[in-house]
Amino acid sequence: SHHAHLFNFFALFYSISIMFAVRNLKSASRSLQSNRSMGQIGLTKKPKSFFASTTHKGGPQPLTQWTDDELSLKEMVSKFALDTIGPHVRKMDDQNKLEPSILSAMFENGLMGIEVPTELGGAGMTFTQACIVIEELAKVDPAVSVICDVQNTLVNTILLTYGSQEIQKKYLPLLAQEKVGCFCLSEWSSGTDAFALKTKAEEKGDYYVLNGTKAWITNSGEAEFFLVMANTDFSKGYKGITTFLVEKSNPGVSVGKKEDKLGIRASSTCEVNFVDCKVPKSAIIGEVGKGYKIAISTLNEGRIGIAAQMLGLAQGAFDATMPYINKRVQFGQPISNFQGMQFNYADLAVQIEASRLLVYNAARLKDAGKPFVTEAAMAKLYASKVAEKVSSECINMLGGVGFTKDFPVEKYFRDCKIGQIYEGTNNIQLQTIAKHVQSLYK
Repeated sequence: SHHAHLFNFFALFYSISIMFAVRNLKSASRSLQSNRSMGQIGLTKKPKSFFASTTHKGGPQPLTQWTDDELSLKEMVSKFALDTIGPHVRKMDDQNKLEPSILSAMFENGLMGIEVPTELGGAGMTFTQACIVIEELAKVDPAVSVICDVQNTLVNTILLTYGSQEIQKKYLPLLAQEKVGCFCLSEWSSGTDAFALKTKAEEKGDYYVLNGTKAWITNSGEAEFFLVMANTDFSKGYKGITTFLVEKSNPGVSVGKKEDKLGIRASSTCEVNFVDCKVPKSAIIGEVGKGYKIAISTLNEGRIGIAAQMLGLAQGAFDATMPYINKRVQFGQPISNFQGMQFNYADLAVQIEASRLLVYNAARLKDAGKPFVTEAAMAKLYASKVAEKVSSECINMLGGVGFTKDFPVEKYFRDCKIGQIYEGTNNIQLQTIAKHVQSLYK
């Protein structure tokens, strides 16, 4: 049917014979940059998309149009997610644990260093391309998507933007190729009020001693490197907050309780403890007392990544639902023929498309060096709401089977809720948007 072809990426069949397998994003990036062909992935037909695949001539590229490079990336990551992640999704959710081979495969395919320059072992791609990867992964498993998202939009971004050349040369190749990092800001007593953090960094000659506990830290179960926000001078308030790069091997570092979560269960979320942990001054990221600026600017960018994750989640739930309702027959015809159903999935399709426009508008603004803070807040706010709406309505359209774990939609429904909480709650996004709107009329 027309709707299945238009919206259902997962219904496409890949040919068994692959003319030339694309091993990883790094080789793809090098090939694209040298104007050589990436080779054929072996699709029997190009997948239809909300985005066209041709290059616009004679003017600015439309927002809803992929470049050829972006489309090649999208197709490759879609296949990777289906083939490599898909078979493990149910087990990982049940066991509350990431399949180790998936993490290894993400490194092998360059998915953990998307914006890291090629000379430092990364793929050398754009932020928009990072969002494409995050979206495609989330269509199959939002939990794996957020692992990729945090590594790329928070950890790598901080080192690329604020790290010294020595730190970049030492750590970015590791982060792009084999080691996981995490972003340690939140604490039990400082969630949204993040700068009320209590972790202390006391200066002792040529090093600092860290003491404190971080909470709800994504990727901390696998992480080897921790970007830690700690206050070097509480008398200065938030202007005493400083960012430290702490290795897991440092004495005094320990990963504590792993949370048993509602959703994104394959993604580890743990507390991280620092007890008399010595950190050399050379491990400071940026400047002493500038950690709050690093956190704010990085989270503004990271919110677009979460919006991309929520977009992929909504599309994944939709893709899992439409083929079923096209085949499910009641009263002598597919239930997708009934007007009540049509109005419902048509409305969901509009909301998914609107989310996509918000996400990629914000991403392209960021890549263009334009202001994007308000657009990022809008994208995360709206996409997180749409993810909840779409996954809930898809369960309704599926009926009884949607309420079972034999269908993936109940998992999307559980996974979506965190999108309205982490990297800034919806109320924080509304506050950001409101400040901007108010300023326009003063």
